[in-house]
Amino acid sequence: MIRLEDYVRRTLQAYVYDVAQETPLSKAQHLSRRLKNNILLKREDLQPVFSFKIRGAYNKIASLSHEERAKGVICASAGNHAQGVALSAHKLGIKGIIVMPQTTPDIKVNAVKSFGGQVILHGDAFDEAALYAKELAASKGYTFIHPYDDLQVIAGQGTVAMEILRQHPQKIDAVFIPVGGGGLMAGMAAYIKYVRPDIKVIAVEPEDAACLKVALEANARVTLAQVGLFADGVAVAQIGEETFKVAQHCVDDVITCTTDEICAAIKDIFEDTRSIAEPAGALSLAGLKKYISRHQCEHQTLVAIDSGANMNFDRLRHISERTEIGEKREAIFAVTIPEKAGSFKTFCQTLGKRNITEFNYRYADNKEAYVFVGIQLRAGHQERLDLKENLEKKDYAVLDLSDDEMAKLHIRHLVGGHAGLADELLFRFEFPERPGALLNFLSRLSGHNISLFHYRNHGAAYGRVLIGLQLGKKSKEELIASLQAVGYPFSEESDNPAYKLFLR
Repeated sequence: MIRLEDYVRRTLQAYVYDVAQETPLSKAQHLSRRLKNNILLKREDLQPVFSFKIRGAYNKIASLSHEERAKGVICASAGNHAQGVALSAHKLGIKGIIVMPQTTPDIKVNAVKSFGGQVILHGDAFDEAALYAKELAASKGYTFIHPYDDLQVIAGQGTVAMEILRQHPQKIDAVFIPVGGGGLMAGMAAYIKYVRPDIKVIAVEPEDAACLKVALEANARVTLAQVGLFADGVAVAQIGEETFKVAQHCVDDVITCTTDEICAAIKDIFEDTRSIAEPAGALSLAGLKKYISRHQCEHQTLVAIDSGANMNFDRLRHISERTEIGEKREAIFAVTIPEKAGSFKTFCQTLGKRNITEFNYRYADNKEAYVFVGIQLRAGHQERLDLKENLEKKDYAVLDLSDDEMAKLHIRHLVGGHAGLADELLFRFEFPERPGALLNFLSRLSGHNISLFHYRNHGAAYGRVLIGLQLGKKSKEELIASLQAVGYPFSEESDNPAYKLFLR
């Protein structure tokens, strides 16, 4: 039986505020209104290293003896722990060595260096870097700073809970904590359950890295065969030994979230704070939203930890792409329509005033056309079902691809192919992006035989369409004149080498 008072005592004695800040506990105004609960965000993304990891790293390093400090410290990390150790060692005037995989992005390597860390690149994966770091610790006498499975690290992370309960002494119904190896969860859960046992502690993990959930179900630590890397800050194959003991006694529930749900939570945080959380940073909010949906609760006070903001900028494109699906705000359908002039326009009219987010089509035969279409939703899953049923009542064959991972990741970018149409010409159009703009564009094009169509709403001021048109009995001059009458800027791409290679 664990003694919670031992963890709490360590947390109360934790030495973190030389470098860490007491971060705000802020109300997410828009999200609270939308979800009918009082939702609070603990803003650990505002730490000097943009993550809570500085707390545990500094507390551990500050607790070392003079002899240990003189020899230096070492850790293995490709992310937030690395920056926490680097800054902590620099602050205390200690040699800090960070072993990172050779595949670590430059932005993270440079960040560690900027905080005073000495970087060693070794191996192609984290496991190789961690093994090398431990070898160096043994041979050189460095102290190895574990990212989560250490009592002093756990105590440092527990100061997050200490601040929350001081900042909000009123009723809190549940606190949602992201879990990788479990250091933050263990420190916070032990403190919360000792001081305020009435508060539910909900651990949140990605579906593809749920090492705590599996361990609790097995009543033993389990090593996952593989872990997903999207939420890299919590991509851990096995829960820590010490952290698992705490979880067994202090965690009320574990919620797992999909990549799409995490992406939606990143957007929620941005809309309320104008800051961008990393995937692991938004994980607990994704779990909070799932908890509300599952229990249909209202008027509760729920706290999520915005645990970090160390995001690679190039990931934003993927996150934006997946956000609407994660929020159940986009349906993706494959729809069969007649292969004849006017079918596109008729189909769009059937959809009504809904915002079309994507429209992909390539000529296949002269009887049926297969359209890949994204449609914005306002009422979530039920609206998606109603929309599919409505289309089917109007004799459209509809395949719902909204939960199809291959369709979302690959097919939406690959719709096309060689149609073998000798009289096809290719054009690029731009038109002002507003609700109904695509239908208006198609209405102006009525009468043309469309053989290829690609449109994606990226939130830009202008909608961009790539369209293939068959001449039929028209001359090219007549076709160009009719396109000019549409009134939108366009350019011909029939001689584009990419078109010739992949689509002609």
